[in-house]
Amino acid sequence: MKTARGTSHIATRIKQTPSLFRNFPRVLLDIAAAETPWRRDELTFRLRNGYTVVSPNADGARFPLYEIFADDGYRLDELCAGVDADAVVLDVGGQIGCFALAVAQHLPAARIHVYEASPTSAGYVQRNVDVNRLGSRITVHAEAMAGEAGTFTFVDSGTASGHNGLTAPEGLGTEVTVPCSTFDAAVAGAGGPVQIVKMDIEGAEYDVILRSDPASWADVRKVVMEYHPVEGHSLAELTDFLAAVGIHEVAHDPGTRAGLGVMWLARRDA
Repeated sequence: MKTARGTSHIATRIKQTPSLFRNFPRVLLDIAAAETPWRRDELTFRLRNGYTVVSPNADGARFPLYEIFADDGYRLDELCAGVDADAVVLDVGGQIGCFALAVAQHLPAARIHVYEASPTSAGYVQRNVDVNRLGSRITVHAEAMAGEAGTFTFVDSGTASGHNGLTAPEGLGTEVTVPCSTFDAAVAGAGGPVQIVKMDIEGAEYDVILRSDPASWADVRKVVMEYHPVEGHSLAELTDFLAAVGIHEVAHDPGTRAGLGVMWLARRDA
């Protein structure tokens, strides 16, 4: 039986679908058939904003389409305000590429580097960049980000779930090991001053941020990060580190689960 909250959530998504996608009849039909023998394993979403996004037909993969393009979950007008028109953006934990596509539309001259650890998800990011002809502006790095370069092991669903990572739910998938880079290396190789950082890496944010060089944050004006419950760590460690480099909390959505939420931070002159 669906909970009241679950039923309300589904009703909201059904209501949003026609206004979000030009091919909404096909989308609704394919989502409805997701758990049947007639399911399509992959969906193509034709957004009314002009984008085409390809995704596995799985709730965890489809979620960011609604979160970003319908709910504006990252508050993109605010996030993109106060940066240069040609800002460099790091999207750390790119999933299927929705955030990168949205930022490219908000900042038409920006250059965006997407880091995505899951091989499946990174493949979808690249496909979505290519189908929208944004390869000159969005660079996809099929690798994890961690506190040191080398390799990184995490749980991967193989279906581009947004929950892939160190804090993945029990039974989500299997462990995979992939190459990893560091925040410092990403900034050094970005080809210009990094002004916006988005980070959603399912628990690895503590290792990435706390082991980075404070100098790597010198040009960053805006940060949006999802933080996760990780044993031995607390959100204060992240906010203290960022405050020390001049980046302070401006908004906070603590969510409904202890230790899991989203925070927006900025330089006070941004």
